[in-house]
Amino acid sequence: MRKKFDITTTQPETASEALSYASGLSRQRIKGAMNKGACWWTLKGKKVRLRRATKELKTGTRLQLYYDENVLARKPEAATLVTDNTRYSVWFKPHGTLAQGSQWGDHCSLLRCVELELKRPSFLIHRLDADAAGLMLVAHDSKAAGALSQCFSGRTITKQYLAQVAGLIHTQDQLIDTPIDGKEAISRATTLSTNEADQTSVLQVSIETGRKHQIRKHLKSIGHPIIGDRLYGKPARVPLQLLAVSLEFDCPLSRQRVTLELPESLNSLAPI
Repeated sequence: MRKKFDITTTQPETASEALSYASGLSRQRIKGAMNKGACWWTLKGKKVRLRRATKELKTGTRLQLYYDENVLARKPEAATLVTDNTRYSVWFKPHGTLAQGSQWGDHCSLLRCVELELKRPSFLIHRLDADAAGLMLVAHDSKAAGALSQCFSGRTITKQYLAQVAGLIHTQDQLIDTPIDGKEAISRATTLSTNEADQTSVLQVSIETGRKHQIRKHLKSIGHPIIGDRLYGKPARVPLQLLAVSLEFDCPLSRQRVTLELPESLNSLAPI
């Protein structure tokens, strides 16, 4: 079942009462869906998630429930805390985990995982493809979020990735600047190793811009799609072999140069 319910309360009642009556779903199912981030309400003119089923609502309150049994049945894979600097933390996001949730729920997202584990406000600083894995920063106050976000939007951060690609390629600091969606996109690739037996190569890739699927599209454009790339290459027995392994930037909070590297134990590039 996948359905959206959009209601406006006609009398004072709890969120679960209003949604159960409108949807025909049990209050227990409503409670579970709300806890997983599938319910929204308008608060002070802003649409936000409502998680508390027993919340008493005034007449005229608008509620939206995005109910998808398949989404709600998914089990989150745990993210791993790499370091906690109080105002921001660094995490390993597994393959297949969303950076943040969708309107249909957020229980399988990195951001929700961080909120539940650290019990602090959490703000997403940047994105990483759901299919990819690797390092992500999460801020824990709005000022830190704004300052760190500027590092990404202002291109003052160095981001390094590992990608296992199809075919043998020997290259050093190769510039790939094919525009993406009509916008400037700059990547650089260097070969780290090749495997004659399975005809694959491992590349180190740095990016100066952050277009959607930039690395995936750029490596495809030079004839070496990433292993496991179901969109721009071929499906494989392993997930997308793209891993964010390091971040380096001048921290606006500490005023120091910060280098963050993924521990070798979390290197998820898998042999095929």
